[in-house]
Amino acid sequence: MTADADPRRVLYAEFTALAGSVDHVAELLRWLTVEVRKEPGNLVFAASQKSTNPAEFFVYEEYVDEAAFAAHIGADYGARFNRSLTELIVGDGSDLTFLMPL
Repeated sequence: MTADADPRRVLYAEFTALAGSVDHVAELLRWLTVEVRKEPGNLVFAASQKSTNPAEFFVYEEYVDEAAFAAHIGADYGARFNRSLTELIVGDGSDLTFLMPL
């Protein structure tokens, strides 16, 4: 199977918590992880902190297809998470990188 034939939507998000916000960001991510894993189109949602700098977060995500990813983006709990996160991290939001499965 070629990469363009694979319908999965795969990405990772990275962001850095502001000083004093690391624990709050980790708590929000734990909550979001539970919610996202309930989505029927979610295959993987794995949130981690970097071992070299716990203020830096990395989230790996896989969805069965574009429609499942769109449903994820439209979820109300995701919007609440993003509103909360914006005030707790460096920059304007997560840095997203989309991948092509092999």
